[in-house]
Amino acid sequence: MIAQEAGKQIGSVAKASGVPIKTIRYYEELGLLKTIGRTEGGYRLFDPGIFTRLSFIKRAQKLGLSLAEIKEFLDVHDQGELPCDHVKVKLEDKVAEIDQQIQQLQVLKLELEGLLSGWETRPANPETTICPIIQGY
Repeated sequence: MIAQEAGKQIGSVAKASGVPIKTIRYYEELGLLKTIGRTEGGYRLFDPGIFTRLSFIKRAQKLGLSLAEIKEFLDVHDQGELPCDHVKVKLEDKVAEIDQQIQQLQVLKLELEGLLSGWETRPANPETTICPIIQGY
């Protein structure tokens, strides 16, 4: 069987890539990975290029991209085009999101520092107060 010789079984892909079999199956289910067939025993066979794909998926996830976004890029790639323009737009969006999160965290930090600067251990009415710092009494 020629496909079996050229293909990599899911177990060997998992072992070589460090990606669990369950994750590989999930990626296949989402359309991120495609098999090139199955062995007579029913094991999935993958093209040797699967390692490049898995590496791309893992790196893109570390950069904060969702599996849906990654699938879009791989779909463009599978149509014979480089998805770099699509990736650039998504990464620019991620940078804008991070800038917004940083601003929100800076506001939160200032609020927390303000609460801590007014630290009071004994509330005026302890029976009706849980913690005056958070409650603002």
